[in-house]
Amino acid sequence: MSNDGNKKQFWKRNAAKVPGSIQHVYGAQHPPFDPLLHANLIKAGNKPPPAMPGKPKKATTFQEFESITSDAWDVGDDDDELLAMAAQNLNIEVVMETANKVIENHSKQQERQRQDDTTELEQREEDTQEEEDREGEGDVTSPEVSFASQSSPYTDGRLVKSHSEAPIGSPKAGEHAGLHRQRSLPHRPPVIPLVARMADQNTSGTPAMTEREASRLDKFKQLLAGPNTDLEELRKLSWSGIPRQVRPITWKLLSGYIPANAERRESVLQRKRQEYFGFIQQYYDSRNDENHQDTYRQIHIDIPRTNPLIPLFQQASVQEIFERILFIWAIRHPASGYVQGINDLVTPFFVVYVFEYIEEEVENFDVSSLQEETLRNIEADSFWCMSKLLDGIQDNYTFAQPGIQRKVKALEELVSRIDESVHLHMQQYEVEYLQFAFRWMNNLLMRELPLRCTIRLWDTYQAEPEGFSHFHLYVCAAFLVRWRKEILEERDFQGLMILLQNLPTMHWGNEEVSVLLAEAYRLKFAFADAPNHYKR
Repeated sequence: MSNDGNKKQFWKRNAAKVPGSIQHVYGAQHPPFDPLLHANLIKAGNKPPPAMPGKPKKATTFQEFESITSDAWDVGDDDDELLAMAAQNLNIEVVMETANKVIENHSKQQERQRQDDTTELEQREEDTQEEEDREGEGDVTSPEVSFASQSSPYTDGRLVKSHSEAPIGSPKAGEHAGLHRQRSLPHRPPVIPLVARMADQNTSGTPAMTEREASRLDKFKQLLAGPNTDLEELRKLSWSGIPRQVRPITWKLLSGYIPANAERRESVLQRKRQEYFGFIQQYYDSRNDENHQDTYRQIHIDIPRTNPLIPLFQQASVQEIFERILFIWAIRHPASGYVQGINDLVTPFFVVYVFEYIEEEVENFDVSSLQEETLRNIEADSFWCMSKLLDGIQDNYTFAQPGIQRKVKALEELVSRIDESVHLHMQQYEVEYLQFAFRWMNNLLMRELPLRCTIRLWDTYQAEPEGFSHFHLYVCAAFLVRWRKEILEERDFQGLMILLQNLPTMHWGNEEVSVLLAEAYRLKFAFADAPNHYKR
């Protein structure tokens, strides 16, 4: 079957029903998006057809409110010092040294693992030879039994596109290819349950800390204990990860939600929290009004889909909190309104700020056991920090989402320079970057990584200048090239799309994220200040 035939069958079969597929990331305020049509239009040099003009909306209290509120972020005169400090860059030498150390250590571990795998493979070959010798002497095992005793390539769900594709009754059909792919994949620990255990990555629970972790925690505590926190030094410490115990206050500082001056923090928190609940009291009751019911209905539909495998997010009280946060944000930003995918961006903030008040595991924690005032604080803090994040990437969510279009194009140009083989392979099978990387930009890789990894990733994003916008591009490039072997093994459009939409990261933890970030920083260091290097 031709590539065009494969593509049509793939999208017809998957686009409407695969959670998180491209059709699922648009909200009620945006038209359906056809990535194939759009890619062909761009390739032909044509512009997408203009949107049909809509009827002018009558003035509402929300629009009047928006006209006197230019932004969802309240900047006062006393915030100038904080914002000025936030604009400073990281010390390049410090981060590059960290990046190189991480990559060097990871390379050494990979080399040791390869040596172990080689030894194991040689031992397996010796055992196989001995078995063949015994068979030659008359100790023959039936083909069925011999095959069953081997490691089947279909026992690992990551290697099978669907159970229906596994050969039935013909064990030799894919035996050698499957075993080859198993050996080519990196060594993995036992599979982590679908509900990701965040305690394993120092994001919840109280695992024993190493001496190095304890030392880093002490550095954070000393820095945060001063009367005026040095935000530049805090960024340097945070780039390589933030200990769970101090992550809530560190995120609030790095996002600009609270001031560096310790004496002013409590008053700023009280003012911002009261302001948020003033919005709720004044505007939330209008969510079923004609002008806003479509927005609220889409939010109401999307909230249960947010991390459906983690019980915390299926609690009614948590879903109500998310609905309020998203609705208030949407009416305060009419240029974009609510777009599917923004609902994902609340979850890391919510989880981190819940940790501020509990010690136990968060996945099954019953938030109703918290005091009402505590829940209100978590809600308001999550709203303001999510708002600050979205302020830097709002063009990702305005009509036609131009920010995402630009980032995907930049990703394509960057990958063509850093790994031409991967780029040409996808061109050969007519895979457009927009077809898989749209979700990477729209959801900031949250659909590709376990939540524990997203939280670790955001430690660095908050420490890195323009982390959620500019640096994210280099993380996506490093992420794509990370799977080059698996990508080059796929020999058709459908196989490539299934791989790229279901990358096997469930086992990932801090080490994998640290290596990814280090590689991304090296790319940024090489390309960020020389944009012409994107192009040949």
